[in-house]
Amino acid sequence: MPNADQPSRRGRGRRPADQVRAEILTAAGNLLLVEGMAGFTIEKVAAQARASRMTIYKWWPSKGALALDGYFTVVAPTLAFPDTGDIVTDLTSQLVAFVHLLRDTPAGRVISQLIAQAQTDPELAIAYRQRYSGPRRALGVEALNRAVARGQLRADIDPESVVDQLWGACYHRLLVPDQPLTEDFARTLVDNVIRGLR
Repeated sequence: MPNADQPSRRGRGRRPADQVRAEILTAAGNLLLVEGMAGFTIEKVAAQARASRMTIYKWWPSKGALALDGYFTVVAPTLAFPDTGDIVTDLTSQLVAFVHLLRDTPAGRVISQLIAQAQTDPELAIAYRQRYSGPRRALGVEALNRAVARGQLRADIDPESVVDQLWGACYHRLLVPDQPLTEDFARTLVDNVIRGLR
């Protein structure tokens, strides 16, 4: 009989690939938020997700790529971009949620570590653009384009630069904390930018 004190092991091959992938991403994201990049390893993720390192490397080419996908997995619900039909409401809601995530949860510390490490790690820099900042930027651009189509913003705006103005300002206060990163700051950003977009 199996020892009752030993944790039960899942049989290999019993979980569907989608489930295994989801559990790896959740484990990676949770580990990253608890331990940061300094304590983040493929071995720890594999143990928490009860997956093999070989399986992880089949889907992610590096520790950085896995870390970014895990990070995005755990923060995505908070950073979901609303579509109420009112671009001011949507931008404000999203930016305020972003500020709270950066300021009030371990996610702010983690993303600053990832950004810092990406400056000297070319593979991580590529993964950061492809797996986190690129998809996040696309959500903002899509929202702005929808607002243009609805006639809420001028047709000649440059959505990419608007994304830089709004979210870039928040990253700036996170990484160069001369001024506080606050909800009022987020609301002021939206108000200032919208004045020029209408």
